[in-house]
Amino acid sequence: ISLKNPLNPIKQDVKKGKLRFVANCFPHHGYIWNYGAFPQTWENPDHIEPSTSCKGDNDPIDVLEIGYKVQPRGSVVQVKILGTVALIDEGETDWKVIAIDVTDPLADKLNDVSDVDKYYPGLLRATIEWFKIYKIPDGKPENQFAFNGEAKNAEFATNVVAETHKFWEGLMKGDLTSSLGNCPSLTYS
Repeated sequence: ISLKNPLNPIKQDVKKGKLRFVANCFPHHGYIWNYGAFPQTWENPDHIEPSTSCKGDNDPIDVLEIGYKVQPRGSVVQVKILGTVALIDEGETDWKVIAIDVTDPLADKLNDVSDVDKYYPGLLRATIEWFKIYKIPDGKPENQFAFNGEAKNAEFATNVVAETHKFWEGLMKGDLTSSLGNCPSLTYS
């Protein structure tokens, strides 16, 4: 998602003048889920997240959709939030919300991050491993995580989405101070 272009089109990511690609990190080949973002969310770089003690990364929240279907690039998919992990990337909180497409055959059985290992054994462990090592081929160190890499539950994740939605609303209004207050619980699906 190009945040610097009007209407935020989807295009190839460029870092330091070079096209950016995701390296294969043994035993993984590229992304191990559908990787996207929640629109109308913003991880505020001026807000220190109390649970991680780090500022936001100035992006929308990332979403890891774990269903069986490989989604085409640019798809808009309704999802159920299951939980989140907090990647600490260069000192910034970079939330990774774990979700499932509401039309997935397992969507009715998955209601919280605790259900993921039952139906997708090893996926949470592989997710942490993938994010820990995916930048190593670029010469960077292993990434770190808040909460010792443990995933937080659906309620916690939903509150993160609600908070970052409030930050986005403040950004759109040009009033970032009003977006720093308490955020009600929302259900994003």
